[in-house]
Amino acid sequence: MSAAWSVAAGLLLLLLWARHRGLEAVLVHHRWLFVCLFLLPLSLLFDVYYQLRAWAVRCLHSAPRQHGQRVRHIQQQVREWKNEGSKRYMCTGRPGWLTVSLRVGKYKKTHKNIMINLMDVLEVDSERKIVRVEPLVTMGQLTAHLNPMGWTIPVVPELDDLTVGGLIMGTGIESSSHIYGLFQHTCVAYELVLADGSLVRCSPTENSDLFYAVPWSCGTLGFLVAAEIQMIPAKKYVRLHYQPVRGLQKICEKFTEESKKKENSFVEGLVYSLDEAVIMTGVLTDEAEPSKINRIANYYKPWFFKHVEKYLKADKTGTEYIPSRQYYHRHTRSIFWELQDIIPFGNNPIFRYLFGWMVPPKISLLKLTQGEAIRKLYEQHHVVQDMLVPVKSLETSIQTFHDDLNVYPLWLCPFILPNNPGMVHPKGDEAELYVDIGAYGEPKRKQFEARASMRQMEKFVRSVHGFQMLYADCYMTREEFWDMFDGSLYHKLREQMNCKDAFPEVYDKICKAARH
Repeated sequence: MSAAWSVAAGLLLLLLWARHRGLEAVLVHHRWLFVCLFLLPLSLLFDVYYQLRAWAVRCLHSAPRQHGQRVRHIQQQVREWKNEGSKRYMCTGRPGWLTVSLRVGKYKKTHKNIMINLMDVLEVDSERKIVRVEPLVTMGQLTAHLNPMGWTIPVVPELDDLTVGGLIMGTGIESSSHIYGLFQHTCVAYELVLADGSLVRCSPTENSDLFYAVPWSCGTLGFLVAAEIQMIPAKKYVRLHYQPVRGLQKICEKFTEESKKKENSFVEGLVYSLDEAVIMTGVLTDEAEPSKINRIANYYKPWFFKHVEKYLKADKTGTEYIPSRQYYHRHTRSIFWELQDIIPFGNNPIFRYLFGWMVPPKISLLKLTQGEAIRKLYEQHHVVQDMLVPVKSLETSIQTFHDDLNVYPLWLCPFILPNNPGMVHPKGDEAELYVDIGAYGEPKRKQFEARASMRQMEKFVRSVHGFQMLYADCYMTREEFWDMFDGSLYHKLREQMNCKDAFPEVYDKICKAARH
């Protein structure tokens, strides 16, 4: 009882202090208080709920029977929209705060919301090596479902809460992408409800134009209701080698060299300053040296990017064996390195041992509770950007990121970009090796100004025939946007399928210059 009274007294004092300082000031300058006391427990409850739900679905085997019914309900909603006169654009009814993107889209309030409750793994076909899933299935859910069956997917984008639909309609990447390409390139078929309410399946051989136009379209060609994704055999461990490299030219040379080796199952780089990085290469294996096994996902373990940095500070190479599913989600606990700005002491051993089991807070809950003041603060003094550039431009690109942003660490992830039709493809006729440069954090450049600095970055990326991931803030004009992306197939299909009255153009949905 005395412990309960102590907690109650502490909360009362906290509330009085917040009232004295002003709640907005506390949330902006001491956000860790709110996150630790409220969002971490709430995030834990969210995880428990979804895990119990997934377990119930697996036990009852109800998803395949209910999928057709749920799709028919979506079709019915679209037909009702048509009967009402098609007066407003349509969009999914999923609240904007539930998405992983930090962008705040206001179109949900003005568009016709179509409720899409599709979050189940539908079928695992071991003969075809295909898993069929609904669009709201998350990466954490999918790997938890497949790994015990001996399977995984070729590209497992990092964060647990990323959904299949978001990774198809937007894009997704992982350190295996130098072999398999982007997440979209591991998909073999999509099922969509179109603007007229019809259900269509598309693949490279069936409605192929639609199949290649869907990725990066951000839900502006139809509503994704199912996807078929390739599977590969899962293995127990990733043998991960850490190689510190110094000097920008040597960093780029080493990263490019390792990215071209198909014997590397995974390639990743963390750049800690303009001339310091650690290049990591991994190989899937079922065998491991017991003394070198590192279970990095245990709640008391150091955040992964801090663990990697130790090799740089010690200036030594190293090799470890990491359980494969823990490797796939290695940056999840610290949200890459974003959590250090929210909970500055989050990697402290005391905090990890006492409260690390509740980390990380849900990105969706962080968005929901951030408020206008924090949103504006993040918009002006924080960047979350992924730029995809040809690997031949890597050295110039890192230098440009340093000059315009000065944000570290930088995430380097290579991927092969095939010359397929659609919004994103190489400039030439052949597949080309690209690299994703991820910048997440507070720019240290003194003259940083969000709009001007990011427009300068976008101009550079266009100049090297690169692409900006569309989850992030985009400041381009419409003309600049369609200079970066190939809209020929996309616009052709929007015309053919009568999408212009049903869905906004992708530019109007994601670019800041177009949002109201």
